[in-house]
Amino acid sequence: MNKLSKKDMALVSLMLFSLFFGAGNLIFPPFLGQAAGKNAWVAMAGFFITAVGFPVLGVVAVAKCGGLRNLAARVNNKFAVVFTVLIYLSIGPCLGIPRAGSLPFEMAVSPYLPNGFSVGTARFMYTLVFFAVAFWLASSPSKLVDRLGKVLTPMLLVLIALLFVSSLFNPVGSYGQATGNYVNTAFTQGFLDGYQTMDTIAALNFGIVIAVAVKSRGVNDNKTVVSSSIKAGFGAGTLLIVIYSILCHLGASSGLRFKMTENGAQTLTNVTTYIFGKPGAILLAAIFTLACLTTSVGLITSCSEYFSSVSRLSYKKWTVILTLWSMGLANMGLTKILAVSVPVLTAIYPVAIVLIVLSLFDKYLKNTTYVYKMTILFTGLVSVVDALNQTNIKLGFVTNLVSKLPLFSNGLCWIVPAVVGALLGLGLEMVMTKKKAQQAAVSME
Repeated sequence: MNKLSKKDMALVSLMLFSLFFGAGNLIFPPFLGQAAGKNAWVAMAGFFITAVGFPVLGVVAVAKCGGLRNLAARVNNKFAVVFTVLIYLSIGPCLGIPRAGSLPFEMAVSPYLPNGFSVGTARFMYTLVFFAVAFWLASSPSKLVDRLGKVLTPMLLVLIALLFVSSLFNPVGSYGQATGNYVNTAFTQGFLDGYQTMDTIAALNFGIVIAVAVKSRGVNDNKTVVSSSIKAGFGAGTLLIVIYSILCHLGASSGLRFKMTENGAQTLTNVTTYIFGKPGAILLAAIFTLACLTTSVGLITSCSEYFSSVSRLSYKKWTVILTLWSMGLANMGLTKILAVSVPVLTAIYPVAIVLIVLSLFDKYLKNTTYVYKMTILFTGLVSVVDALNQTNIKLGFVTNLVSKLPLFSNGLCWIVPAVVGALLGLGLEMVMTKKKAQQAAVSME
């Protein structure tokens, strides 16, 4: 077969959507909506860039170059190894998977435990079942299209649609006033909120999963696999925008009725309880569990595929290792996991964004390795210093220097260094090209 049918294309797109749509995707849009109030859609415009735009472009970039390793190798081979491993570890067993396994319990199960019931015991029981199912689903990556695209994702979408339609017949309220950074810098804050979905990083991982899924439908031509992966990316992105808009509206409409919450899970709890009463807790638990389960499956699959390709251990053994490890970290609790996530994402996300942007202009940057090297170097250094600063680790004059960069207070201090690095790289490339031409001319004489 040289082309996916429309039905298969839709199923692969649904599968990719389910891989993206996890813990952060569910809790940040409603929280943004409630906090931004009347500025919600300005903030969402920024959110769409980092939570939808760059993830879709990430799928495109990885599909075109044949994997994250090949994309990162455009900087150099050592960077490719380090960055690829760092991406897979952070989005996978060290942060992404444990967060996805812990969040549905903390937000949709823990608040409703009987008095006196051990939270630790309940968490262990919940994560044991959660990760057992995730392991079973990840054990057969070729069957993910059918299991996620045909079953779990439609169930998730139906539940979210039920919540939205019910809110139309029983309106929660109206949009409130913007708070905090959403008052004057709503767009920028929304842009930064998009980091928390972790989807730009995840997109660099899911390229392997999508390729396997497309090939499982009988497509063997590499060009068709690439084009199908890209189409799936845009299909999933469109669906993400629709779902994010629904969740943002639900959060924003609760602004005047409820006090400001600490996170989006609490916002959704208030909304579902208002609309459905106590049974709303069951609906919310189902939504959280399905969203986080599908993402965990995708992460376990992509990480196992990668680590099995660079080690002597089989895919099956890696799924066991990653599942058990992630379950262990998930039992540490959501608070500890989230405490680590912000600085880690601050360090990694800008580098991922810049790498994806450079890949879009690669046809104009052929053999211009200095552009990749200098841009990534400047971006990475500033991002790491900023991340360390967020954990109260100061590097003296270096931290002071970074703090004086434009957009530092907005969390975007890496942008100017990235541009400077790109321009410097272009300059070095021109100098080296001229030097090589002169050397060639001399040798011919």
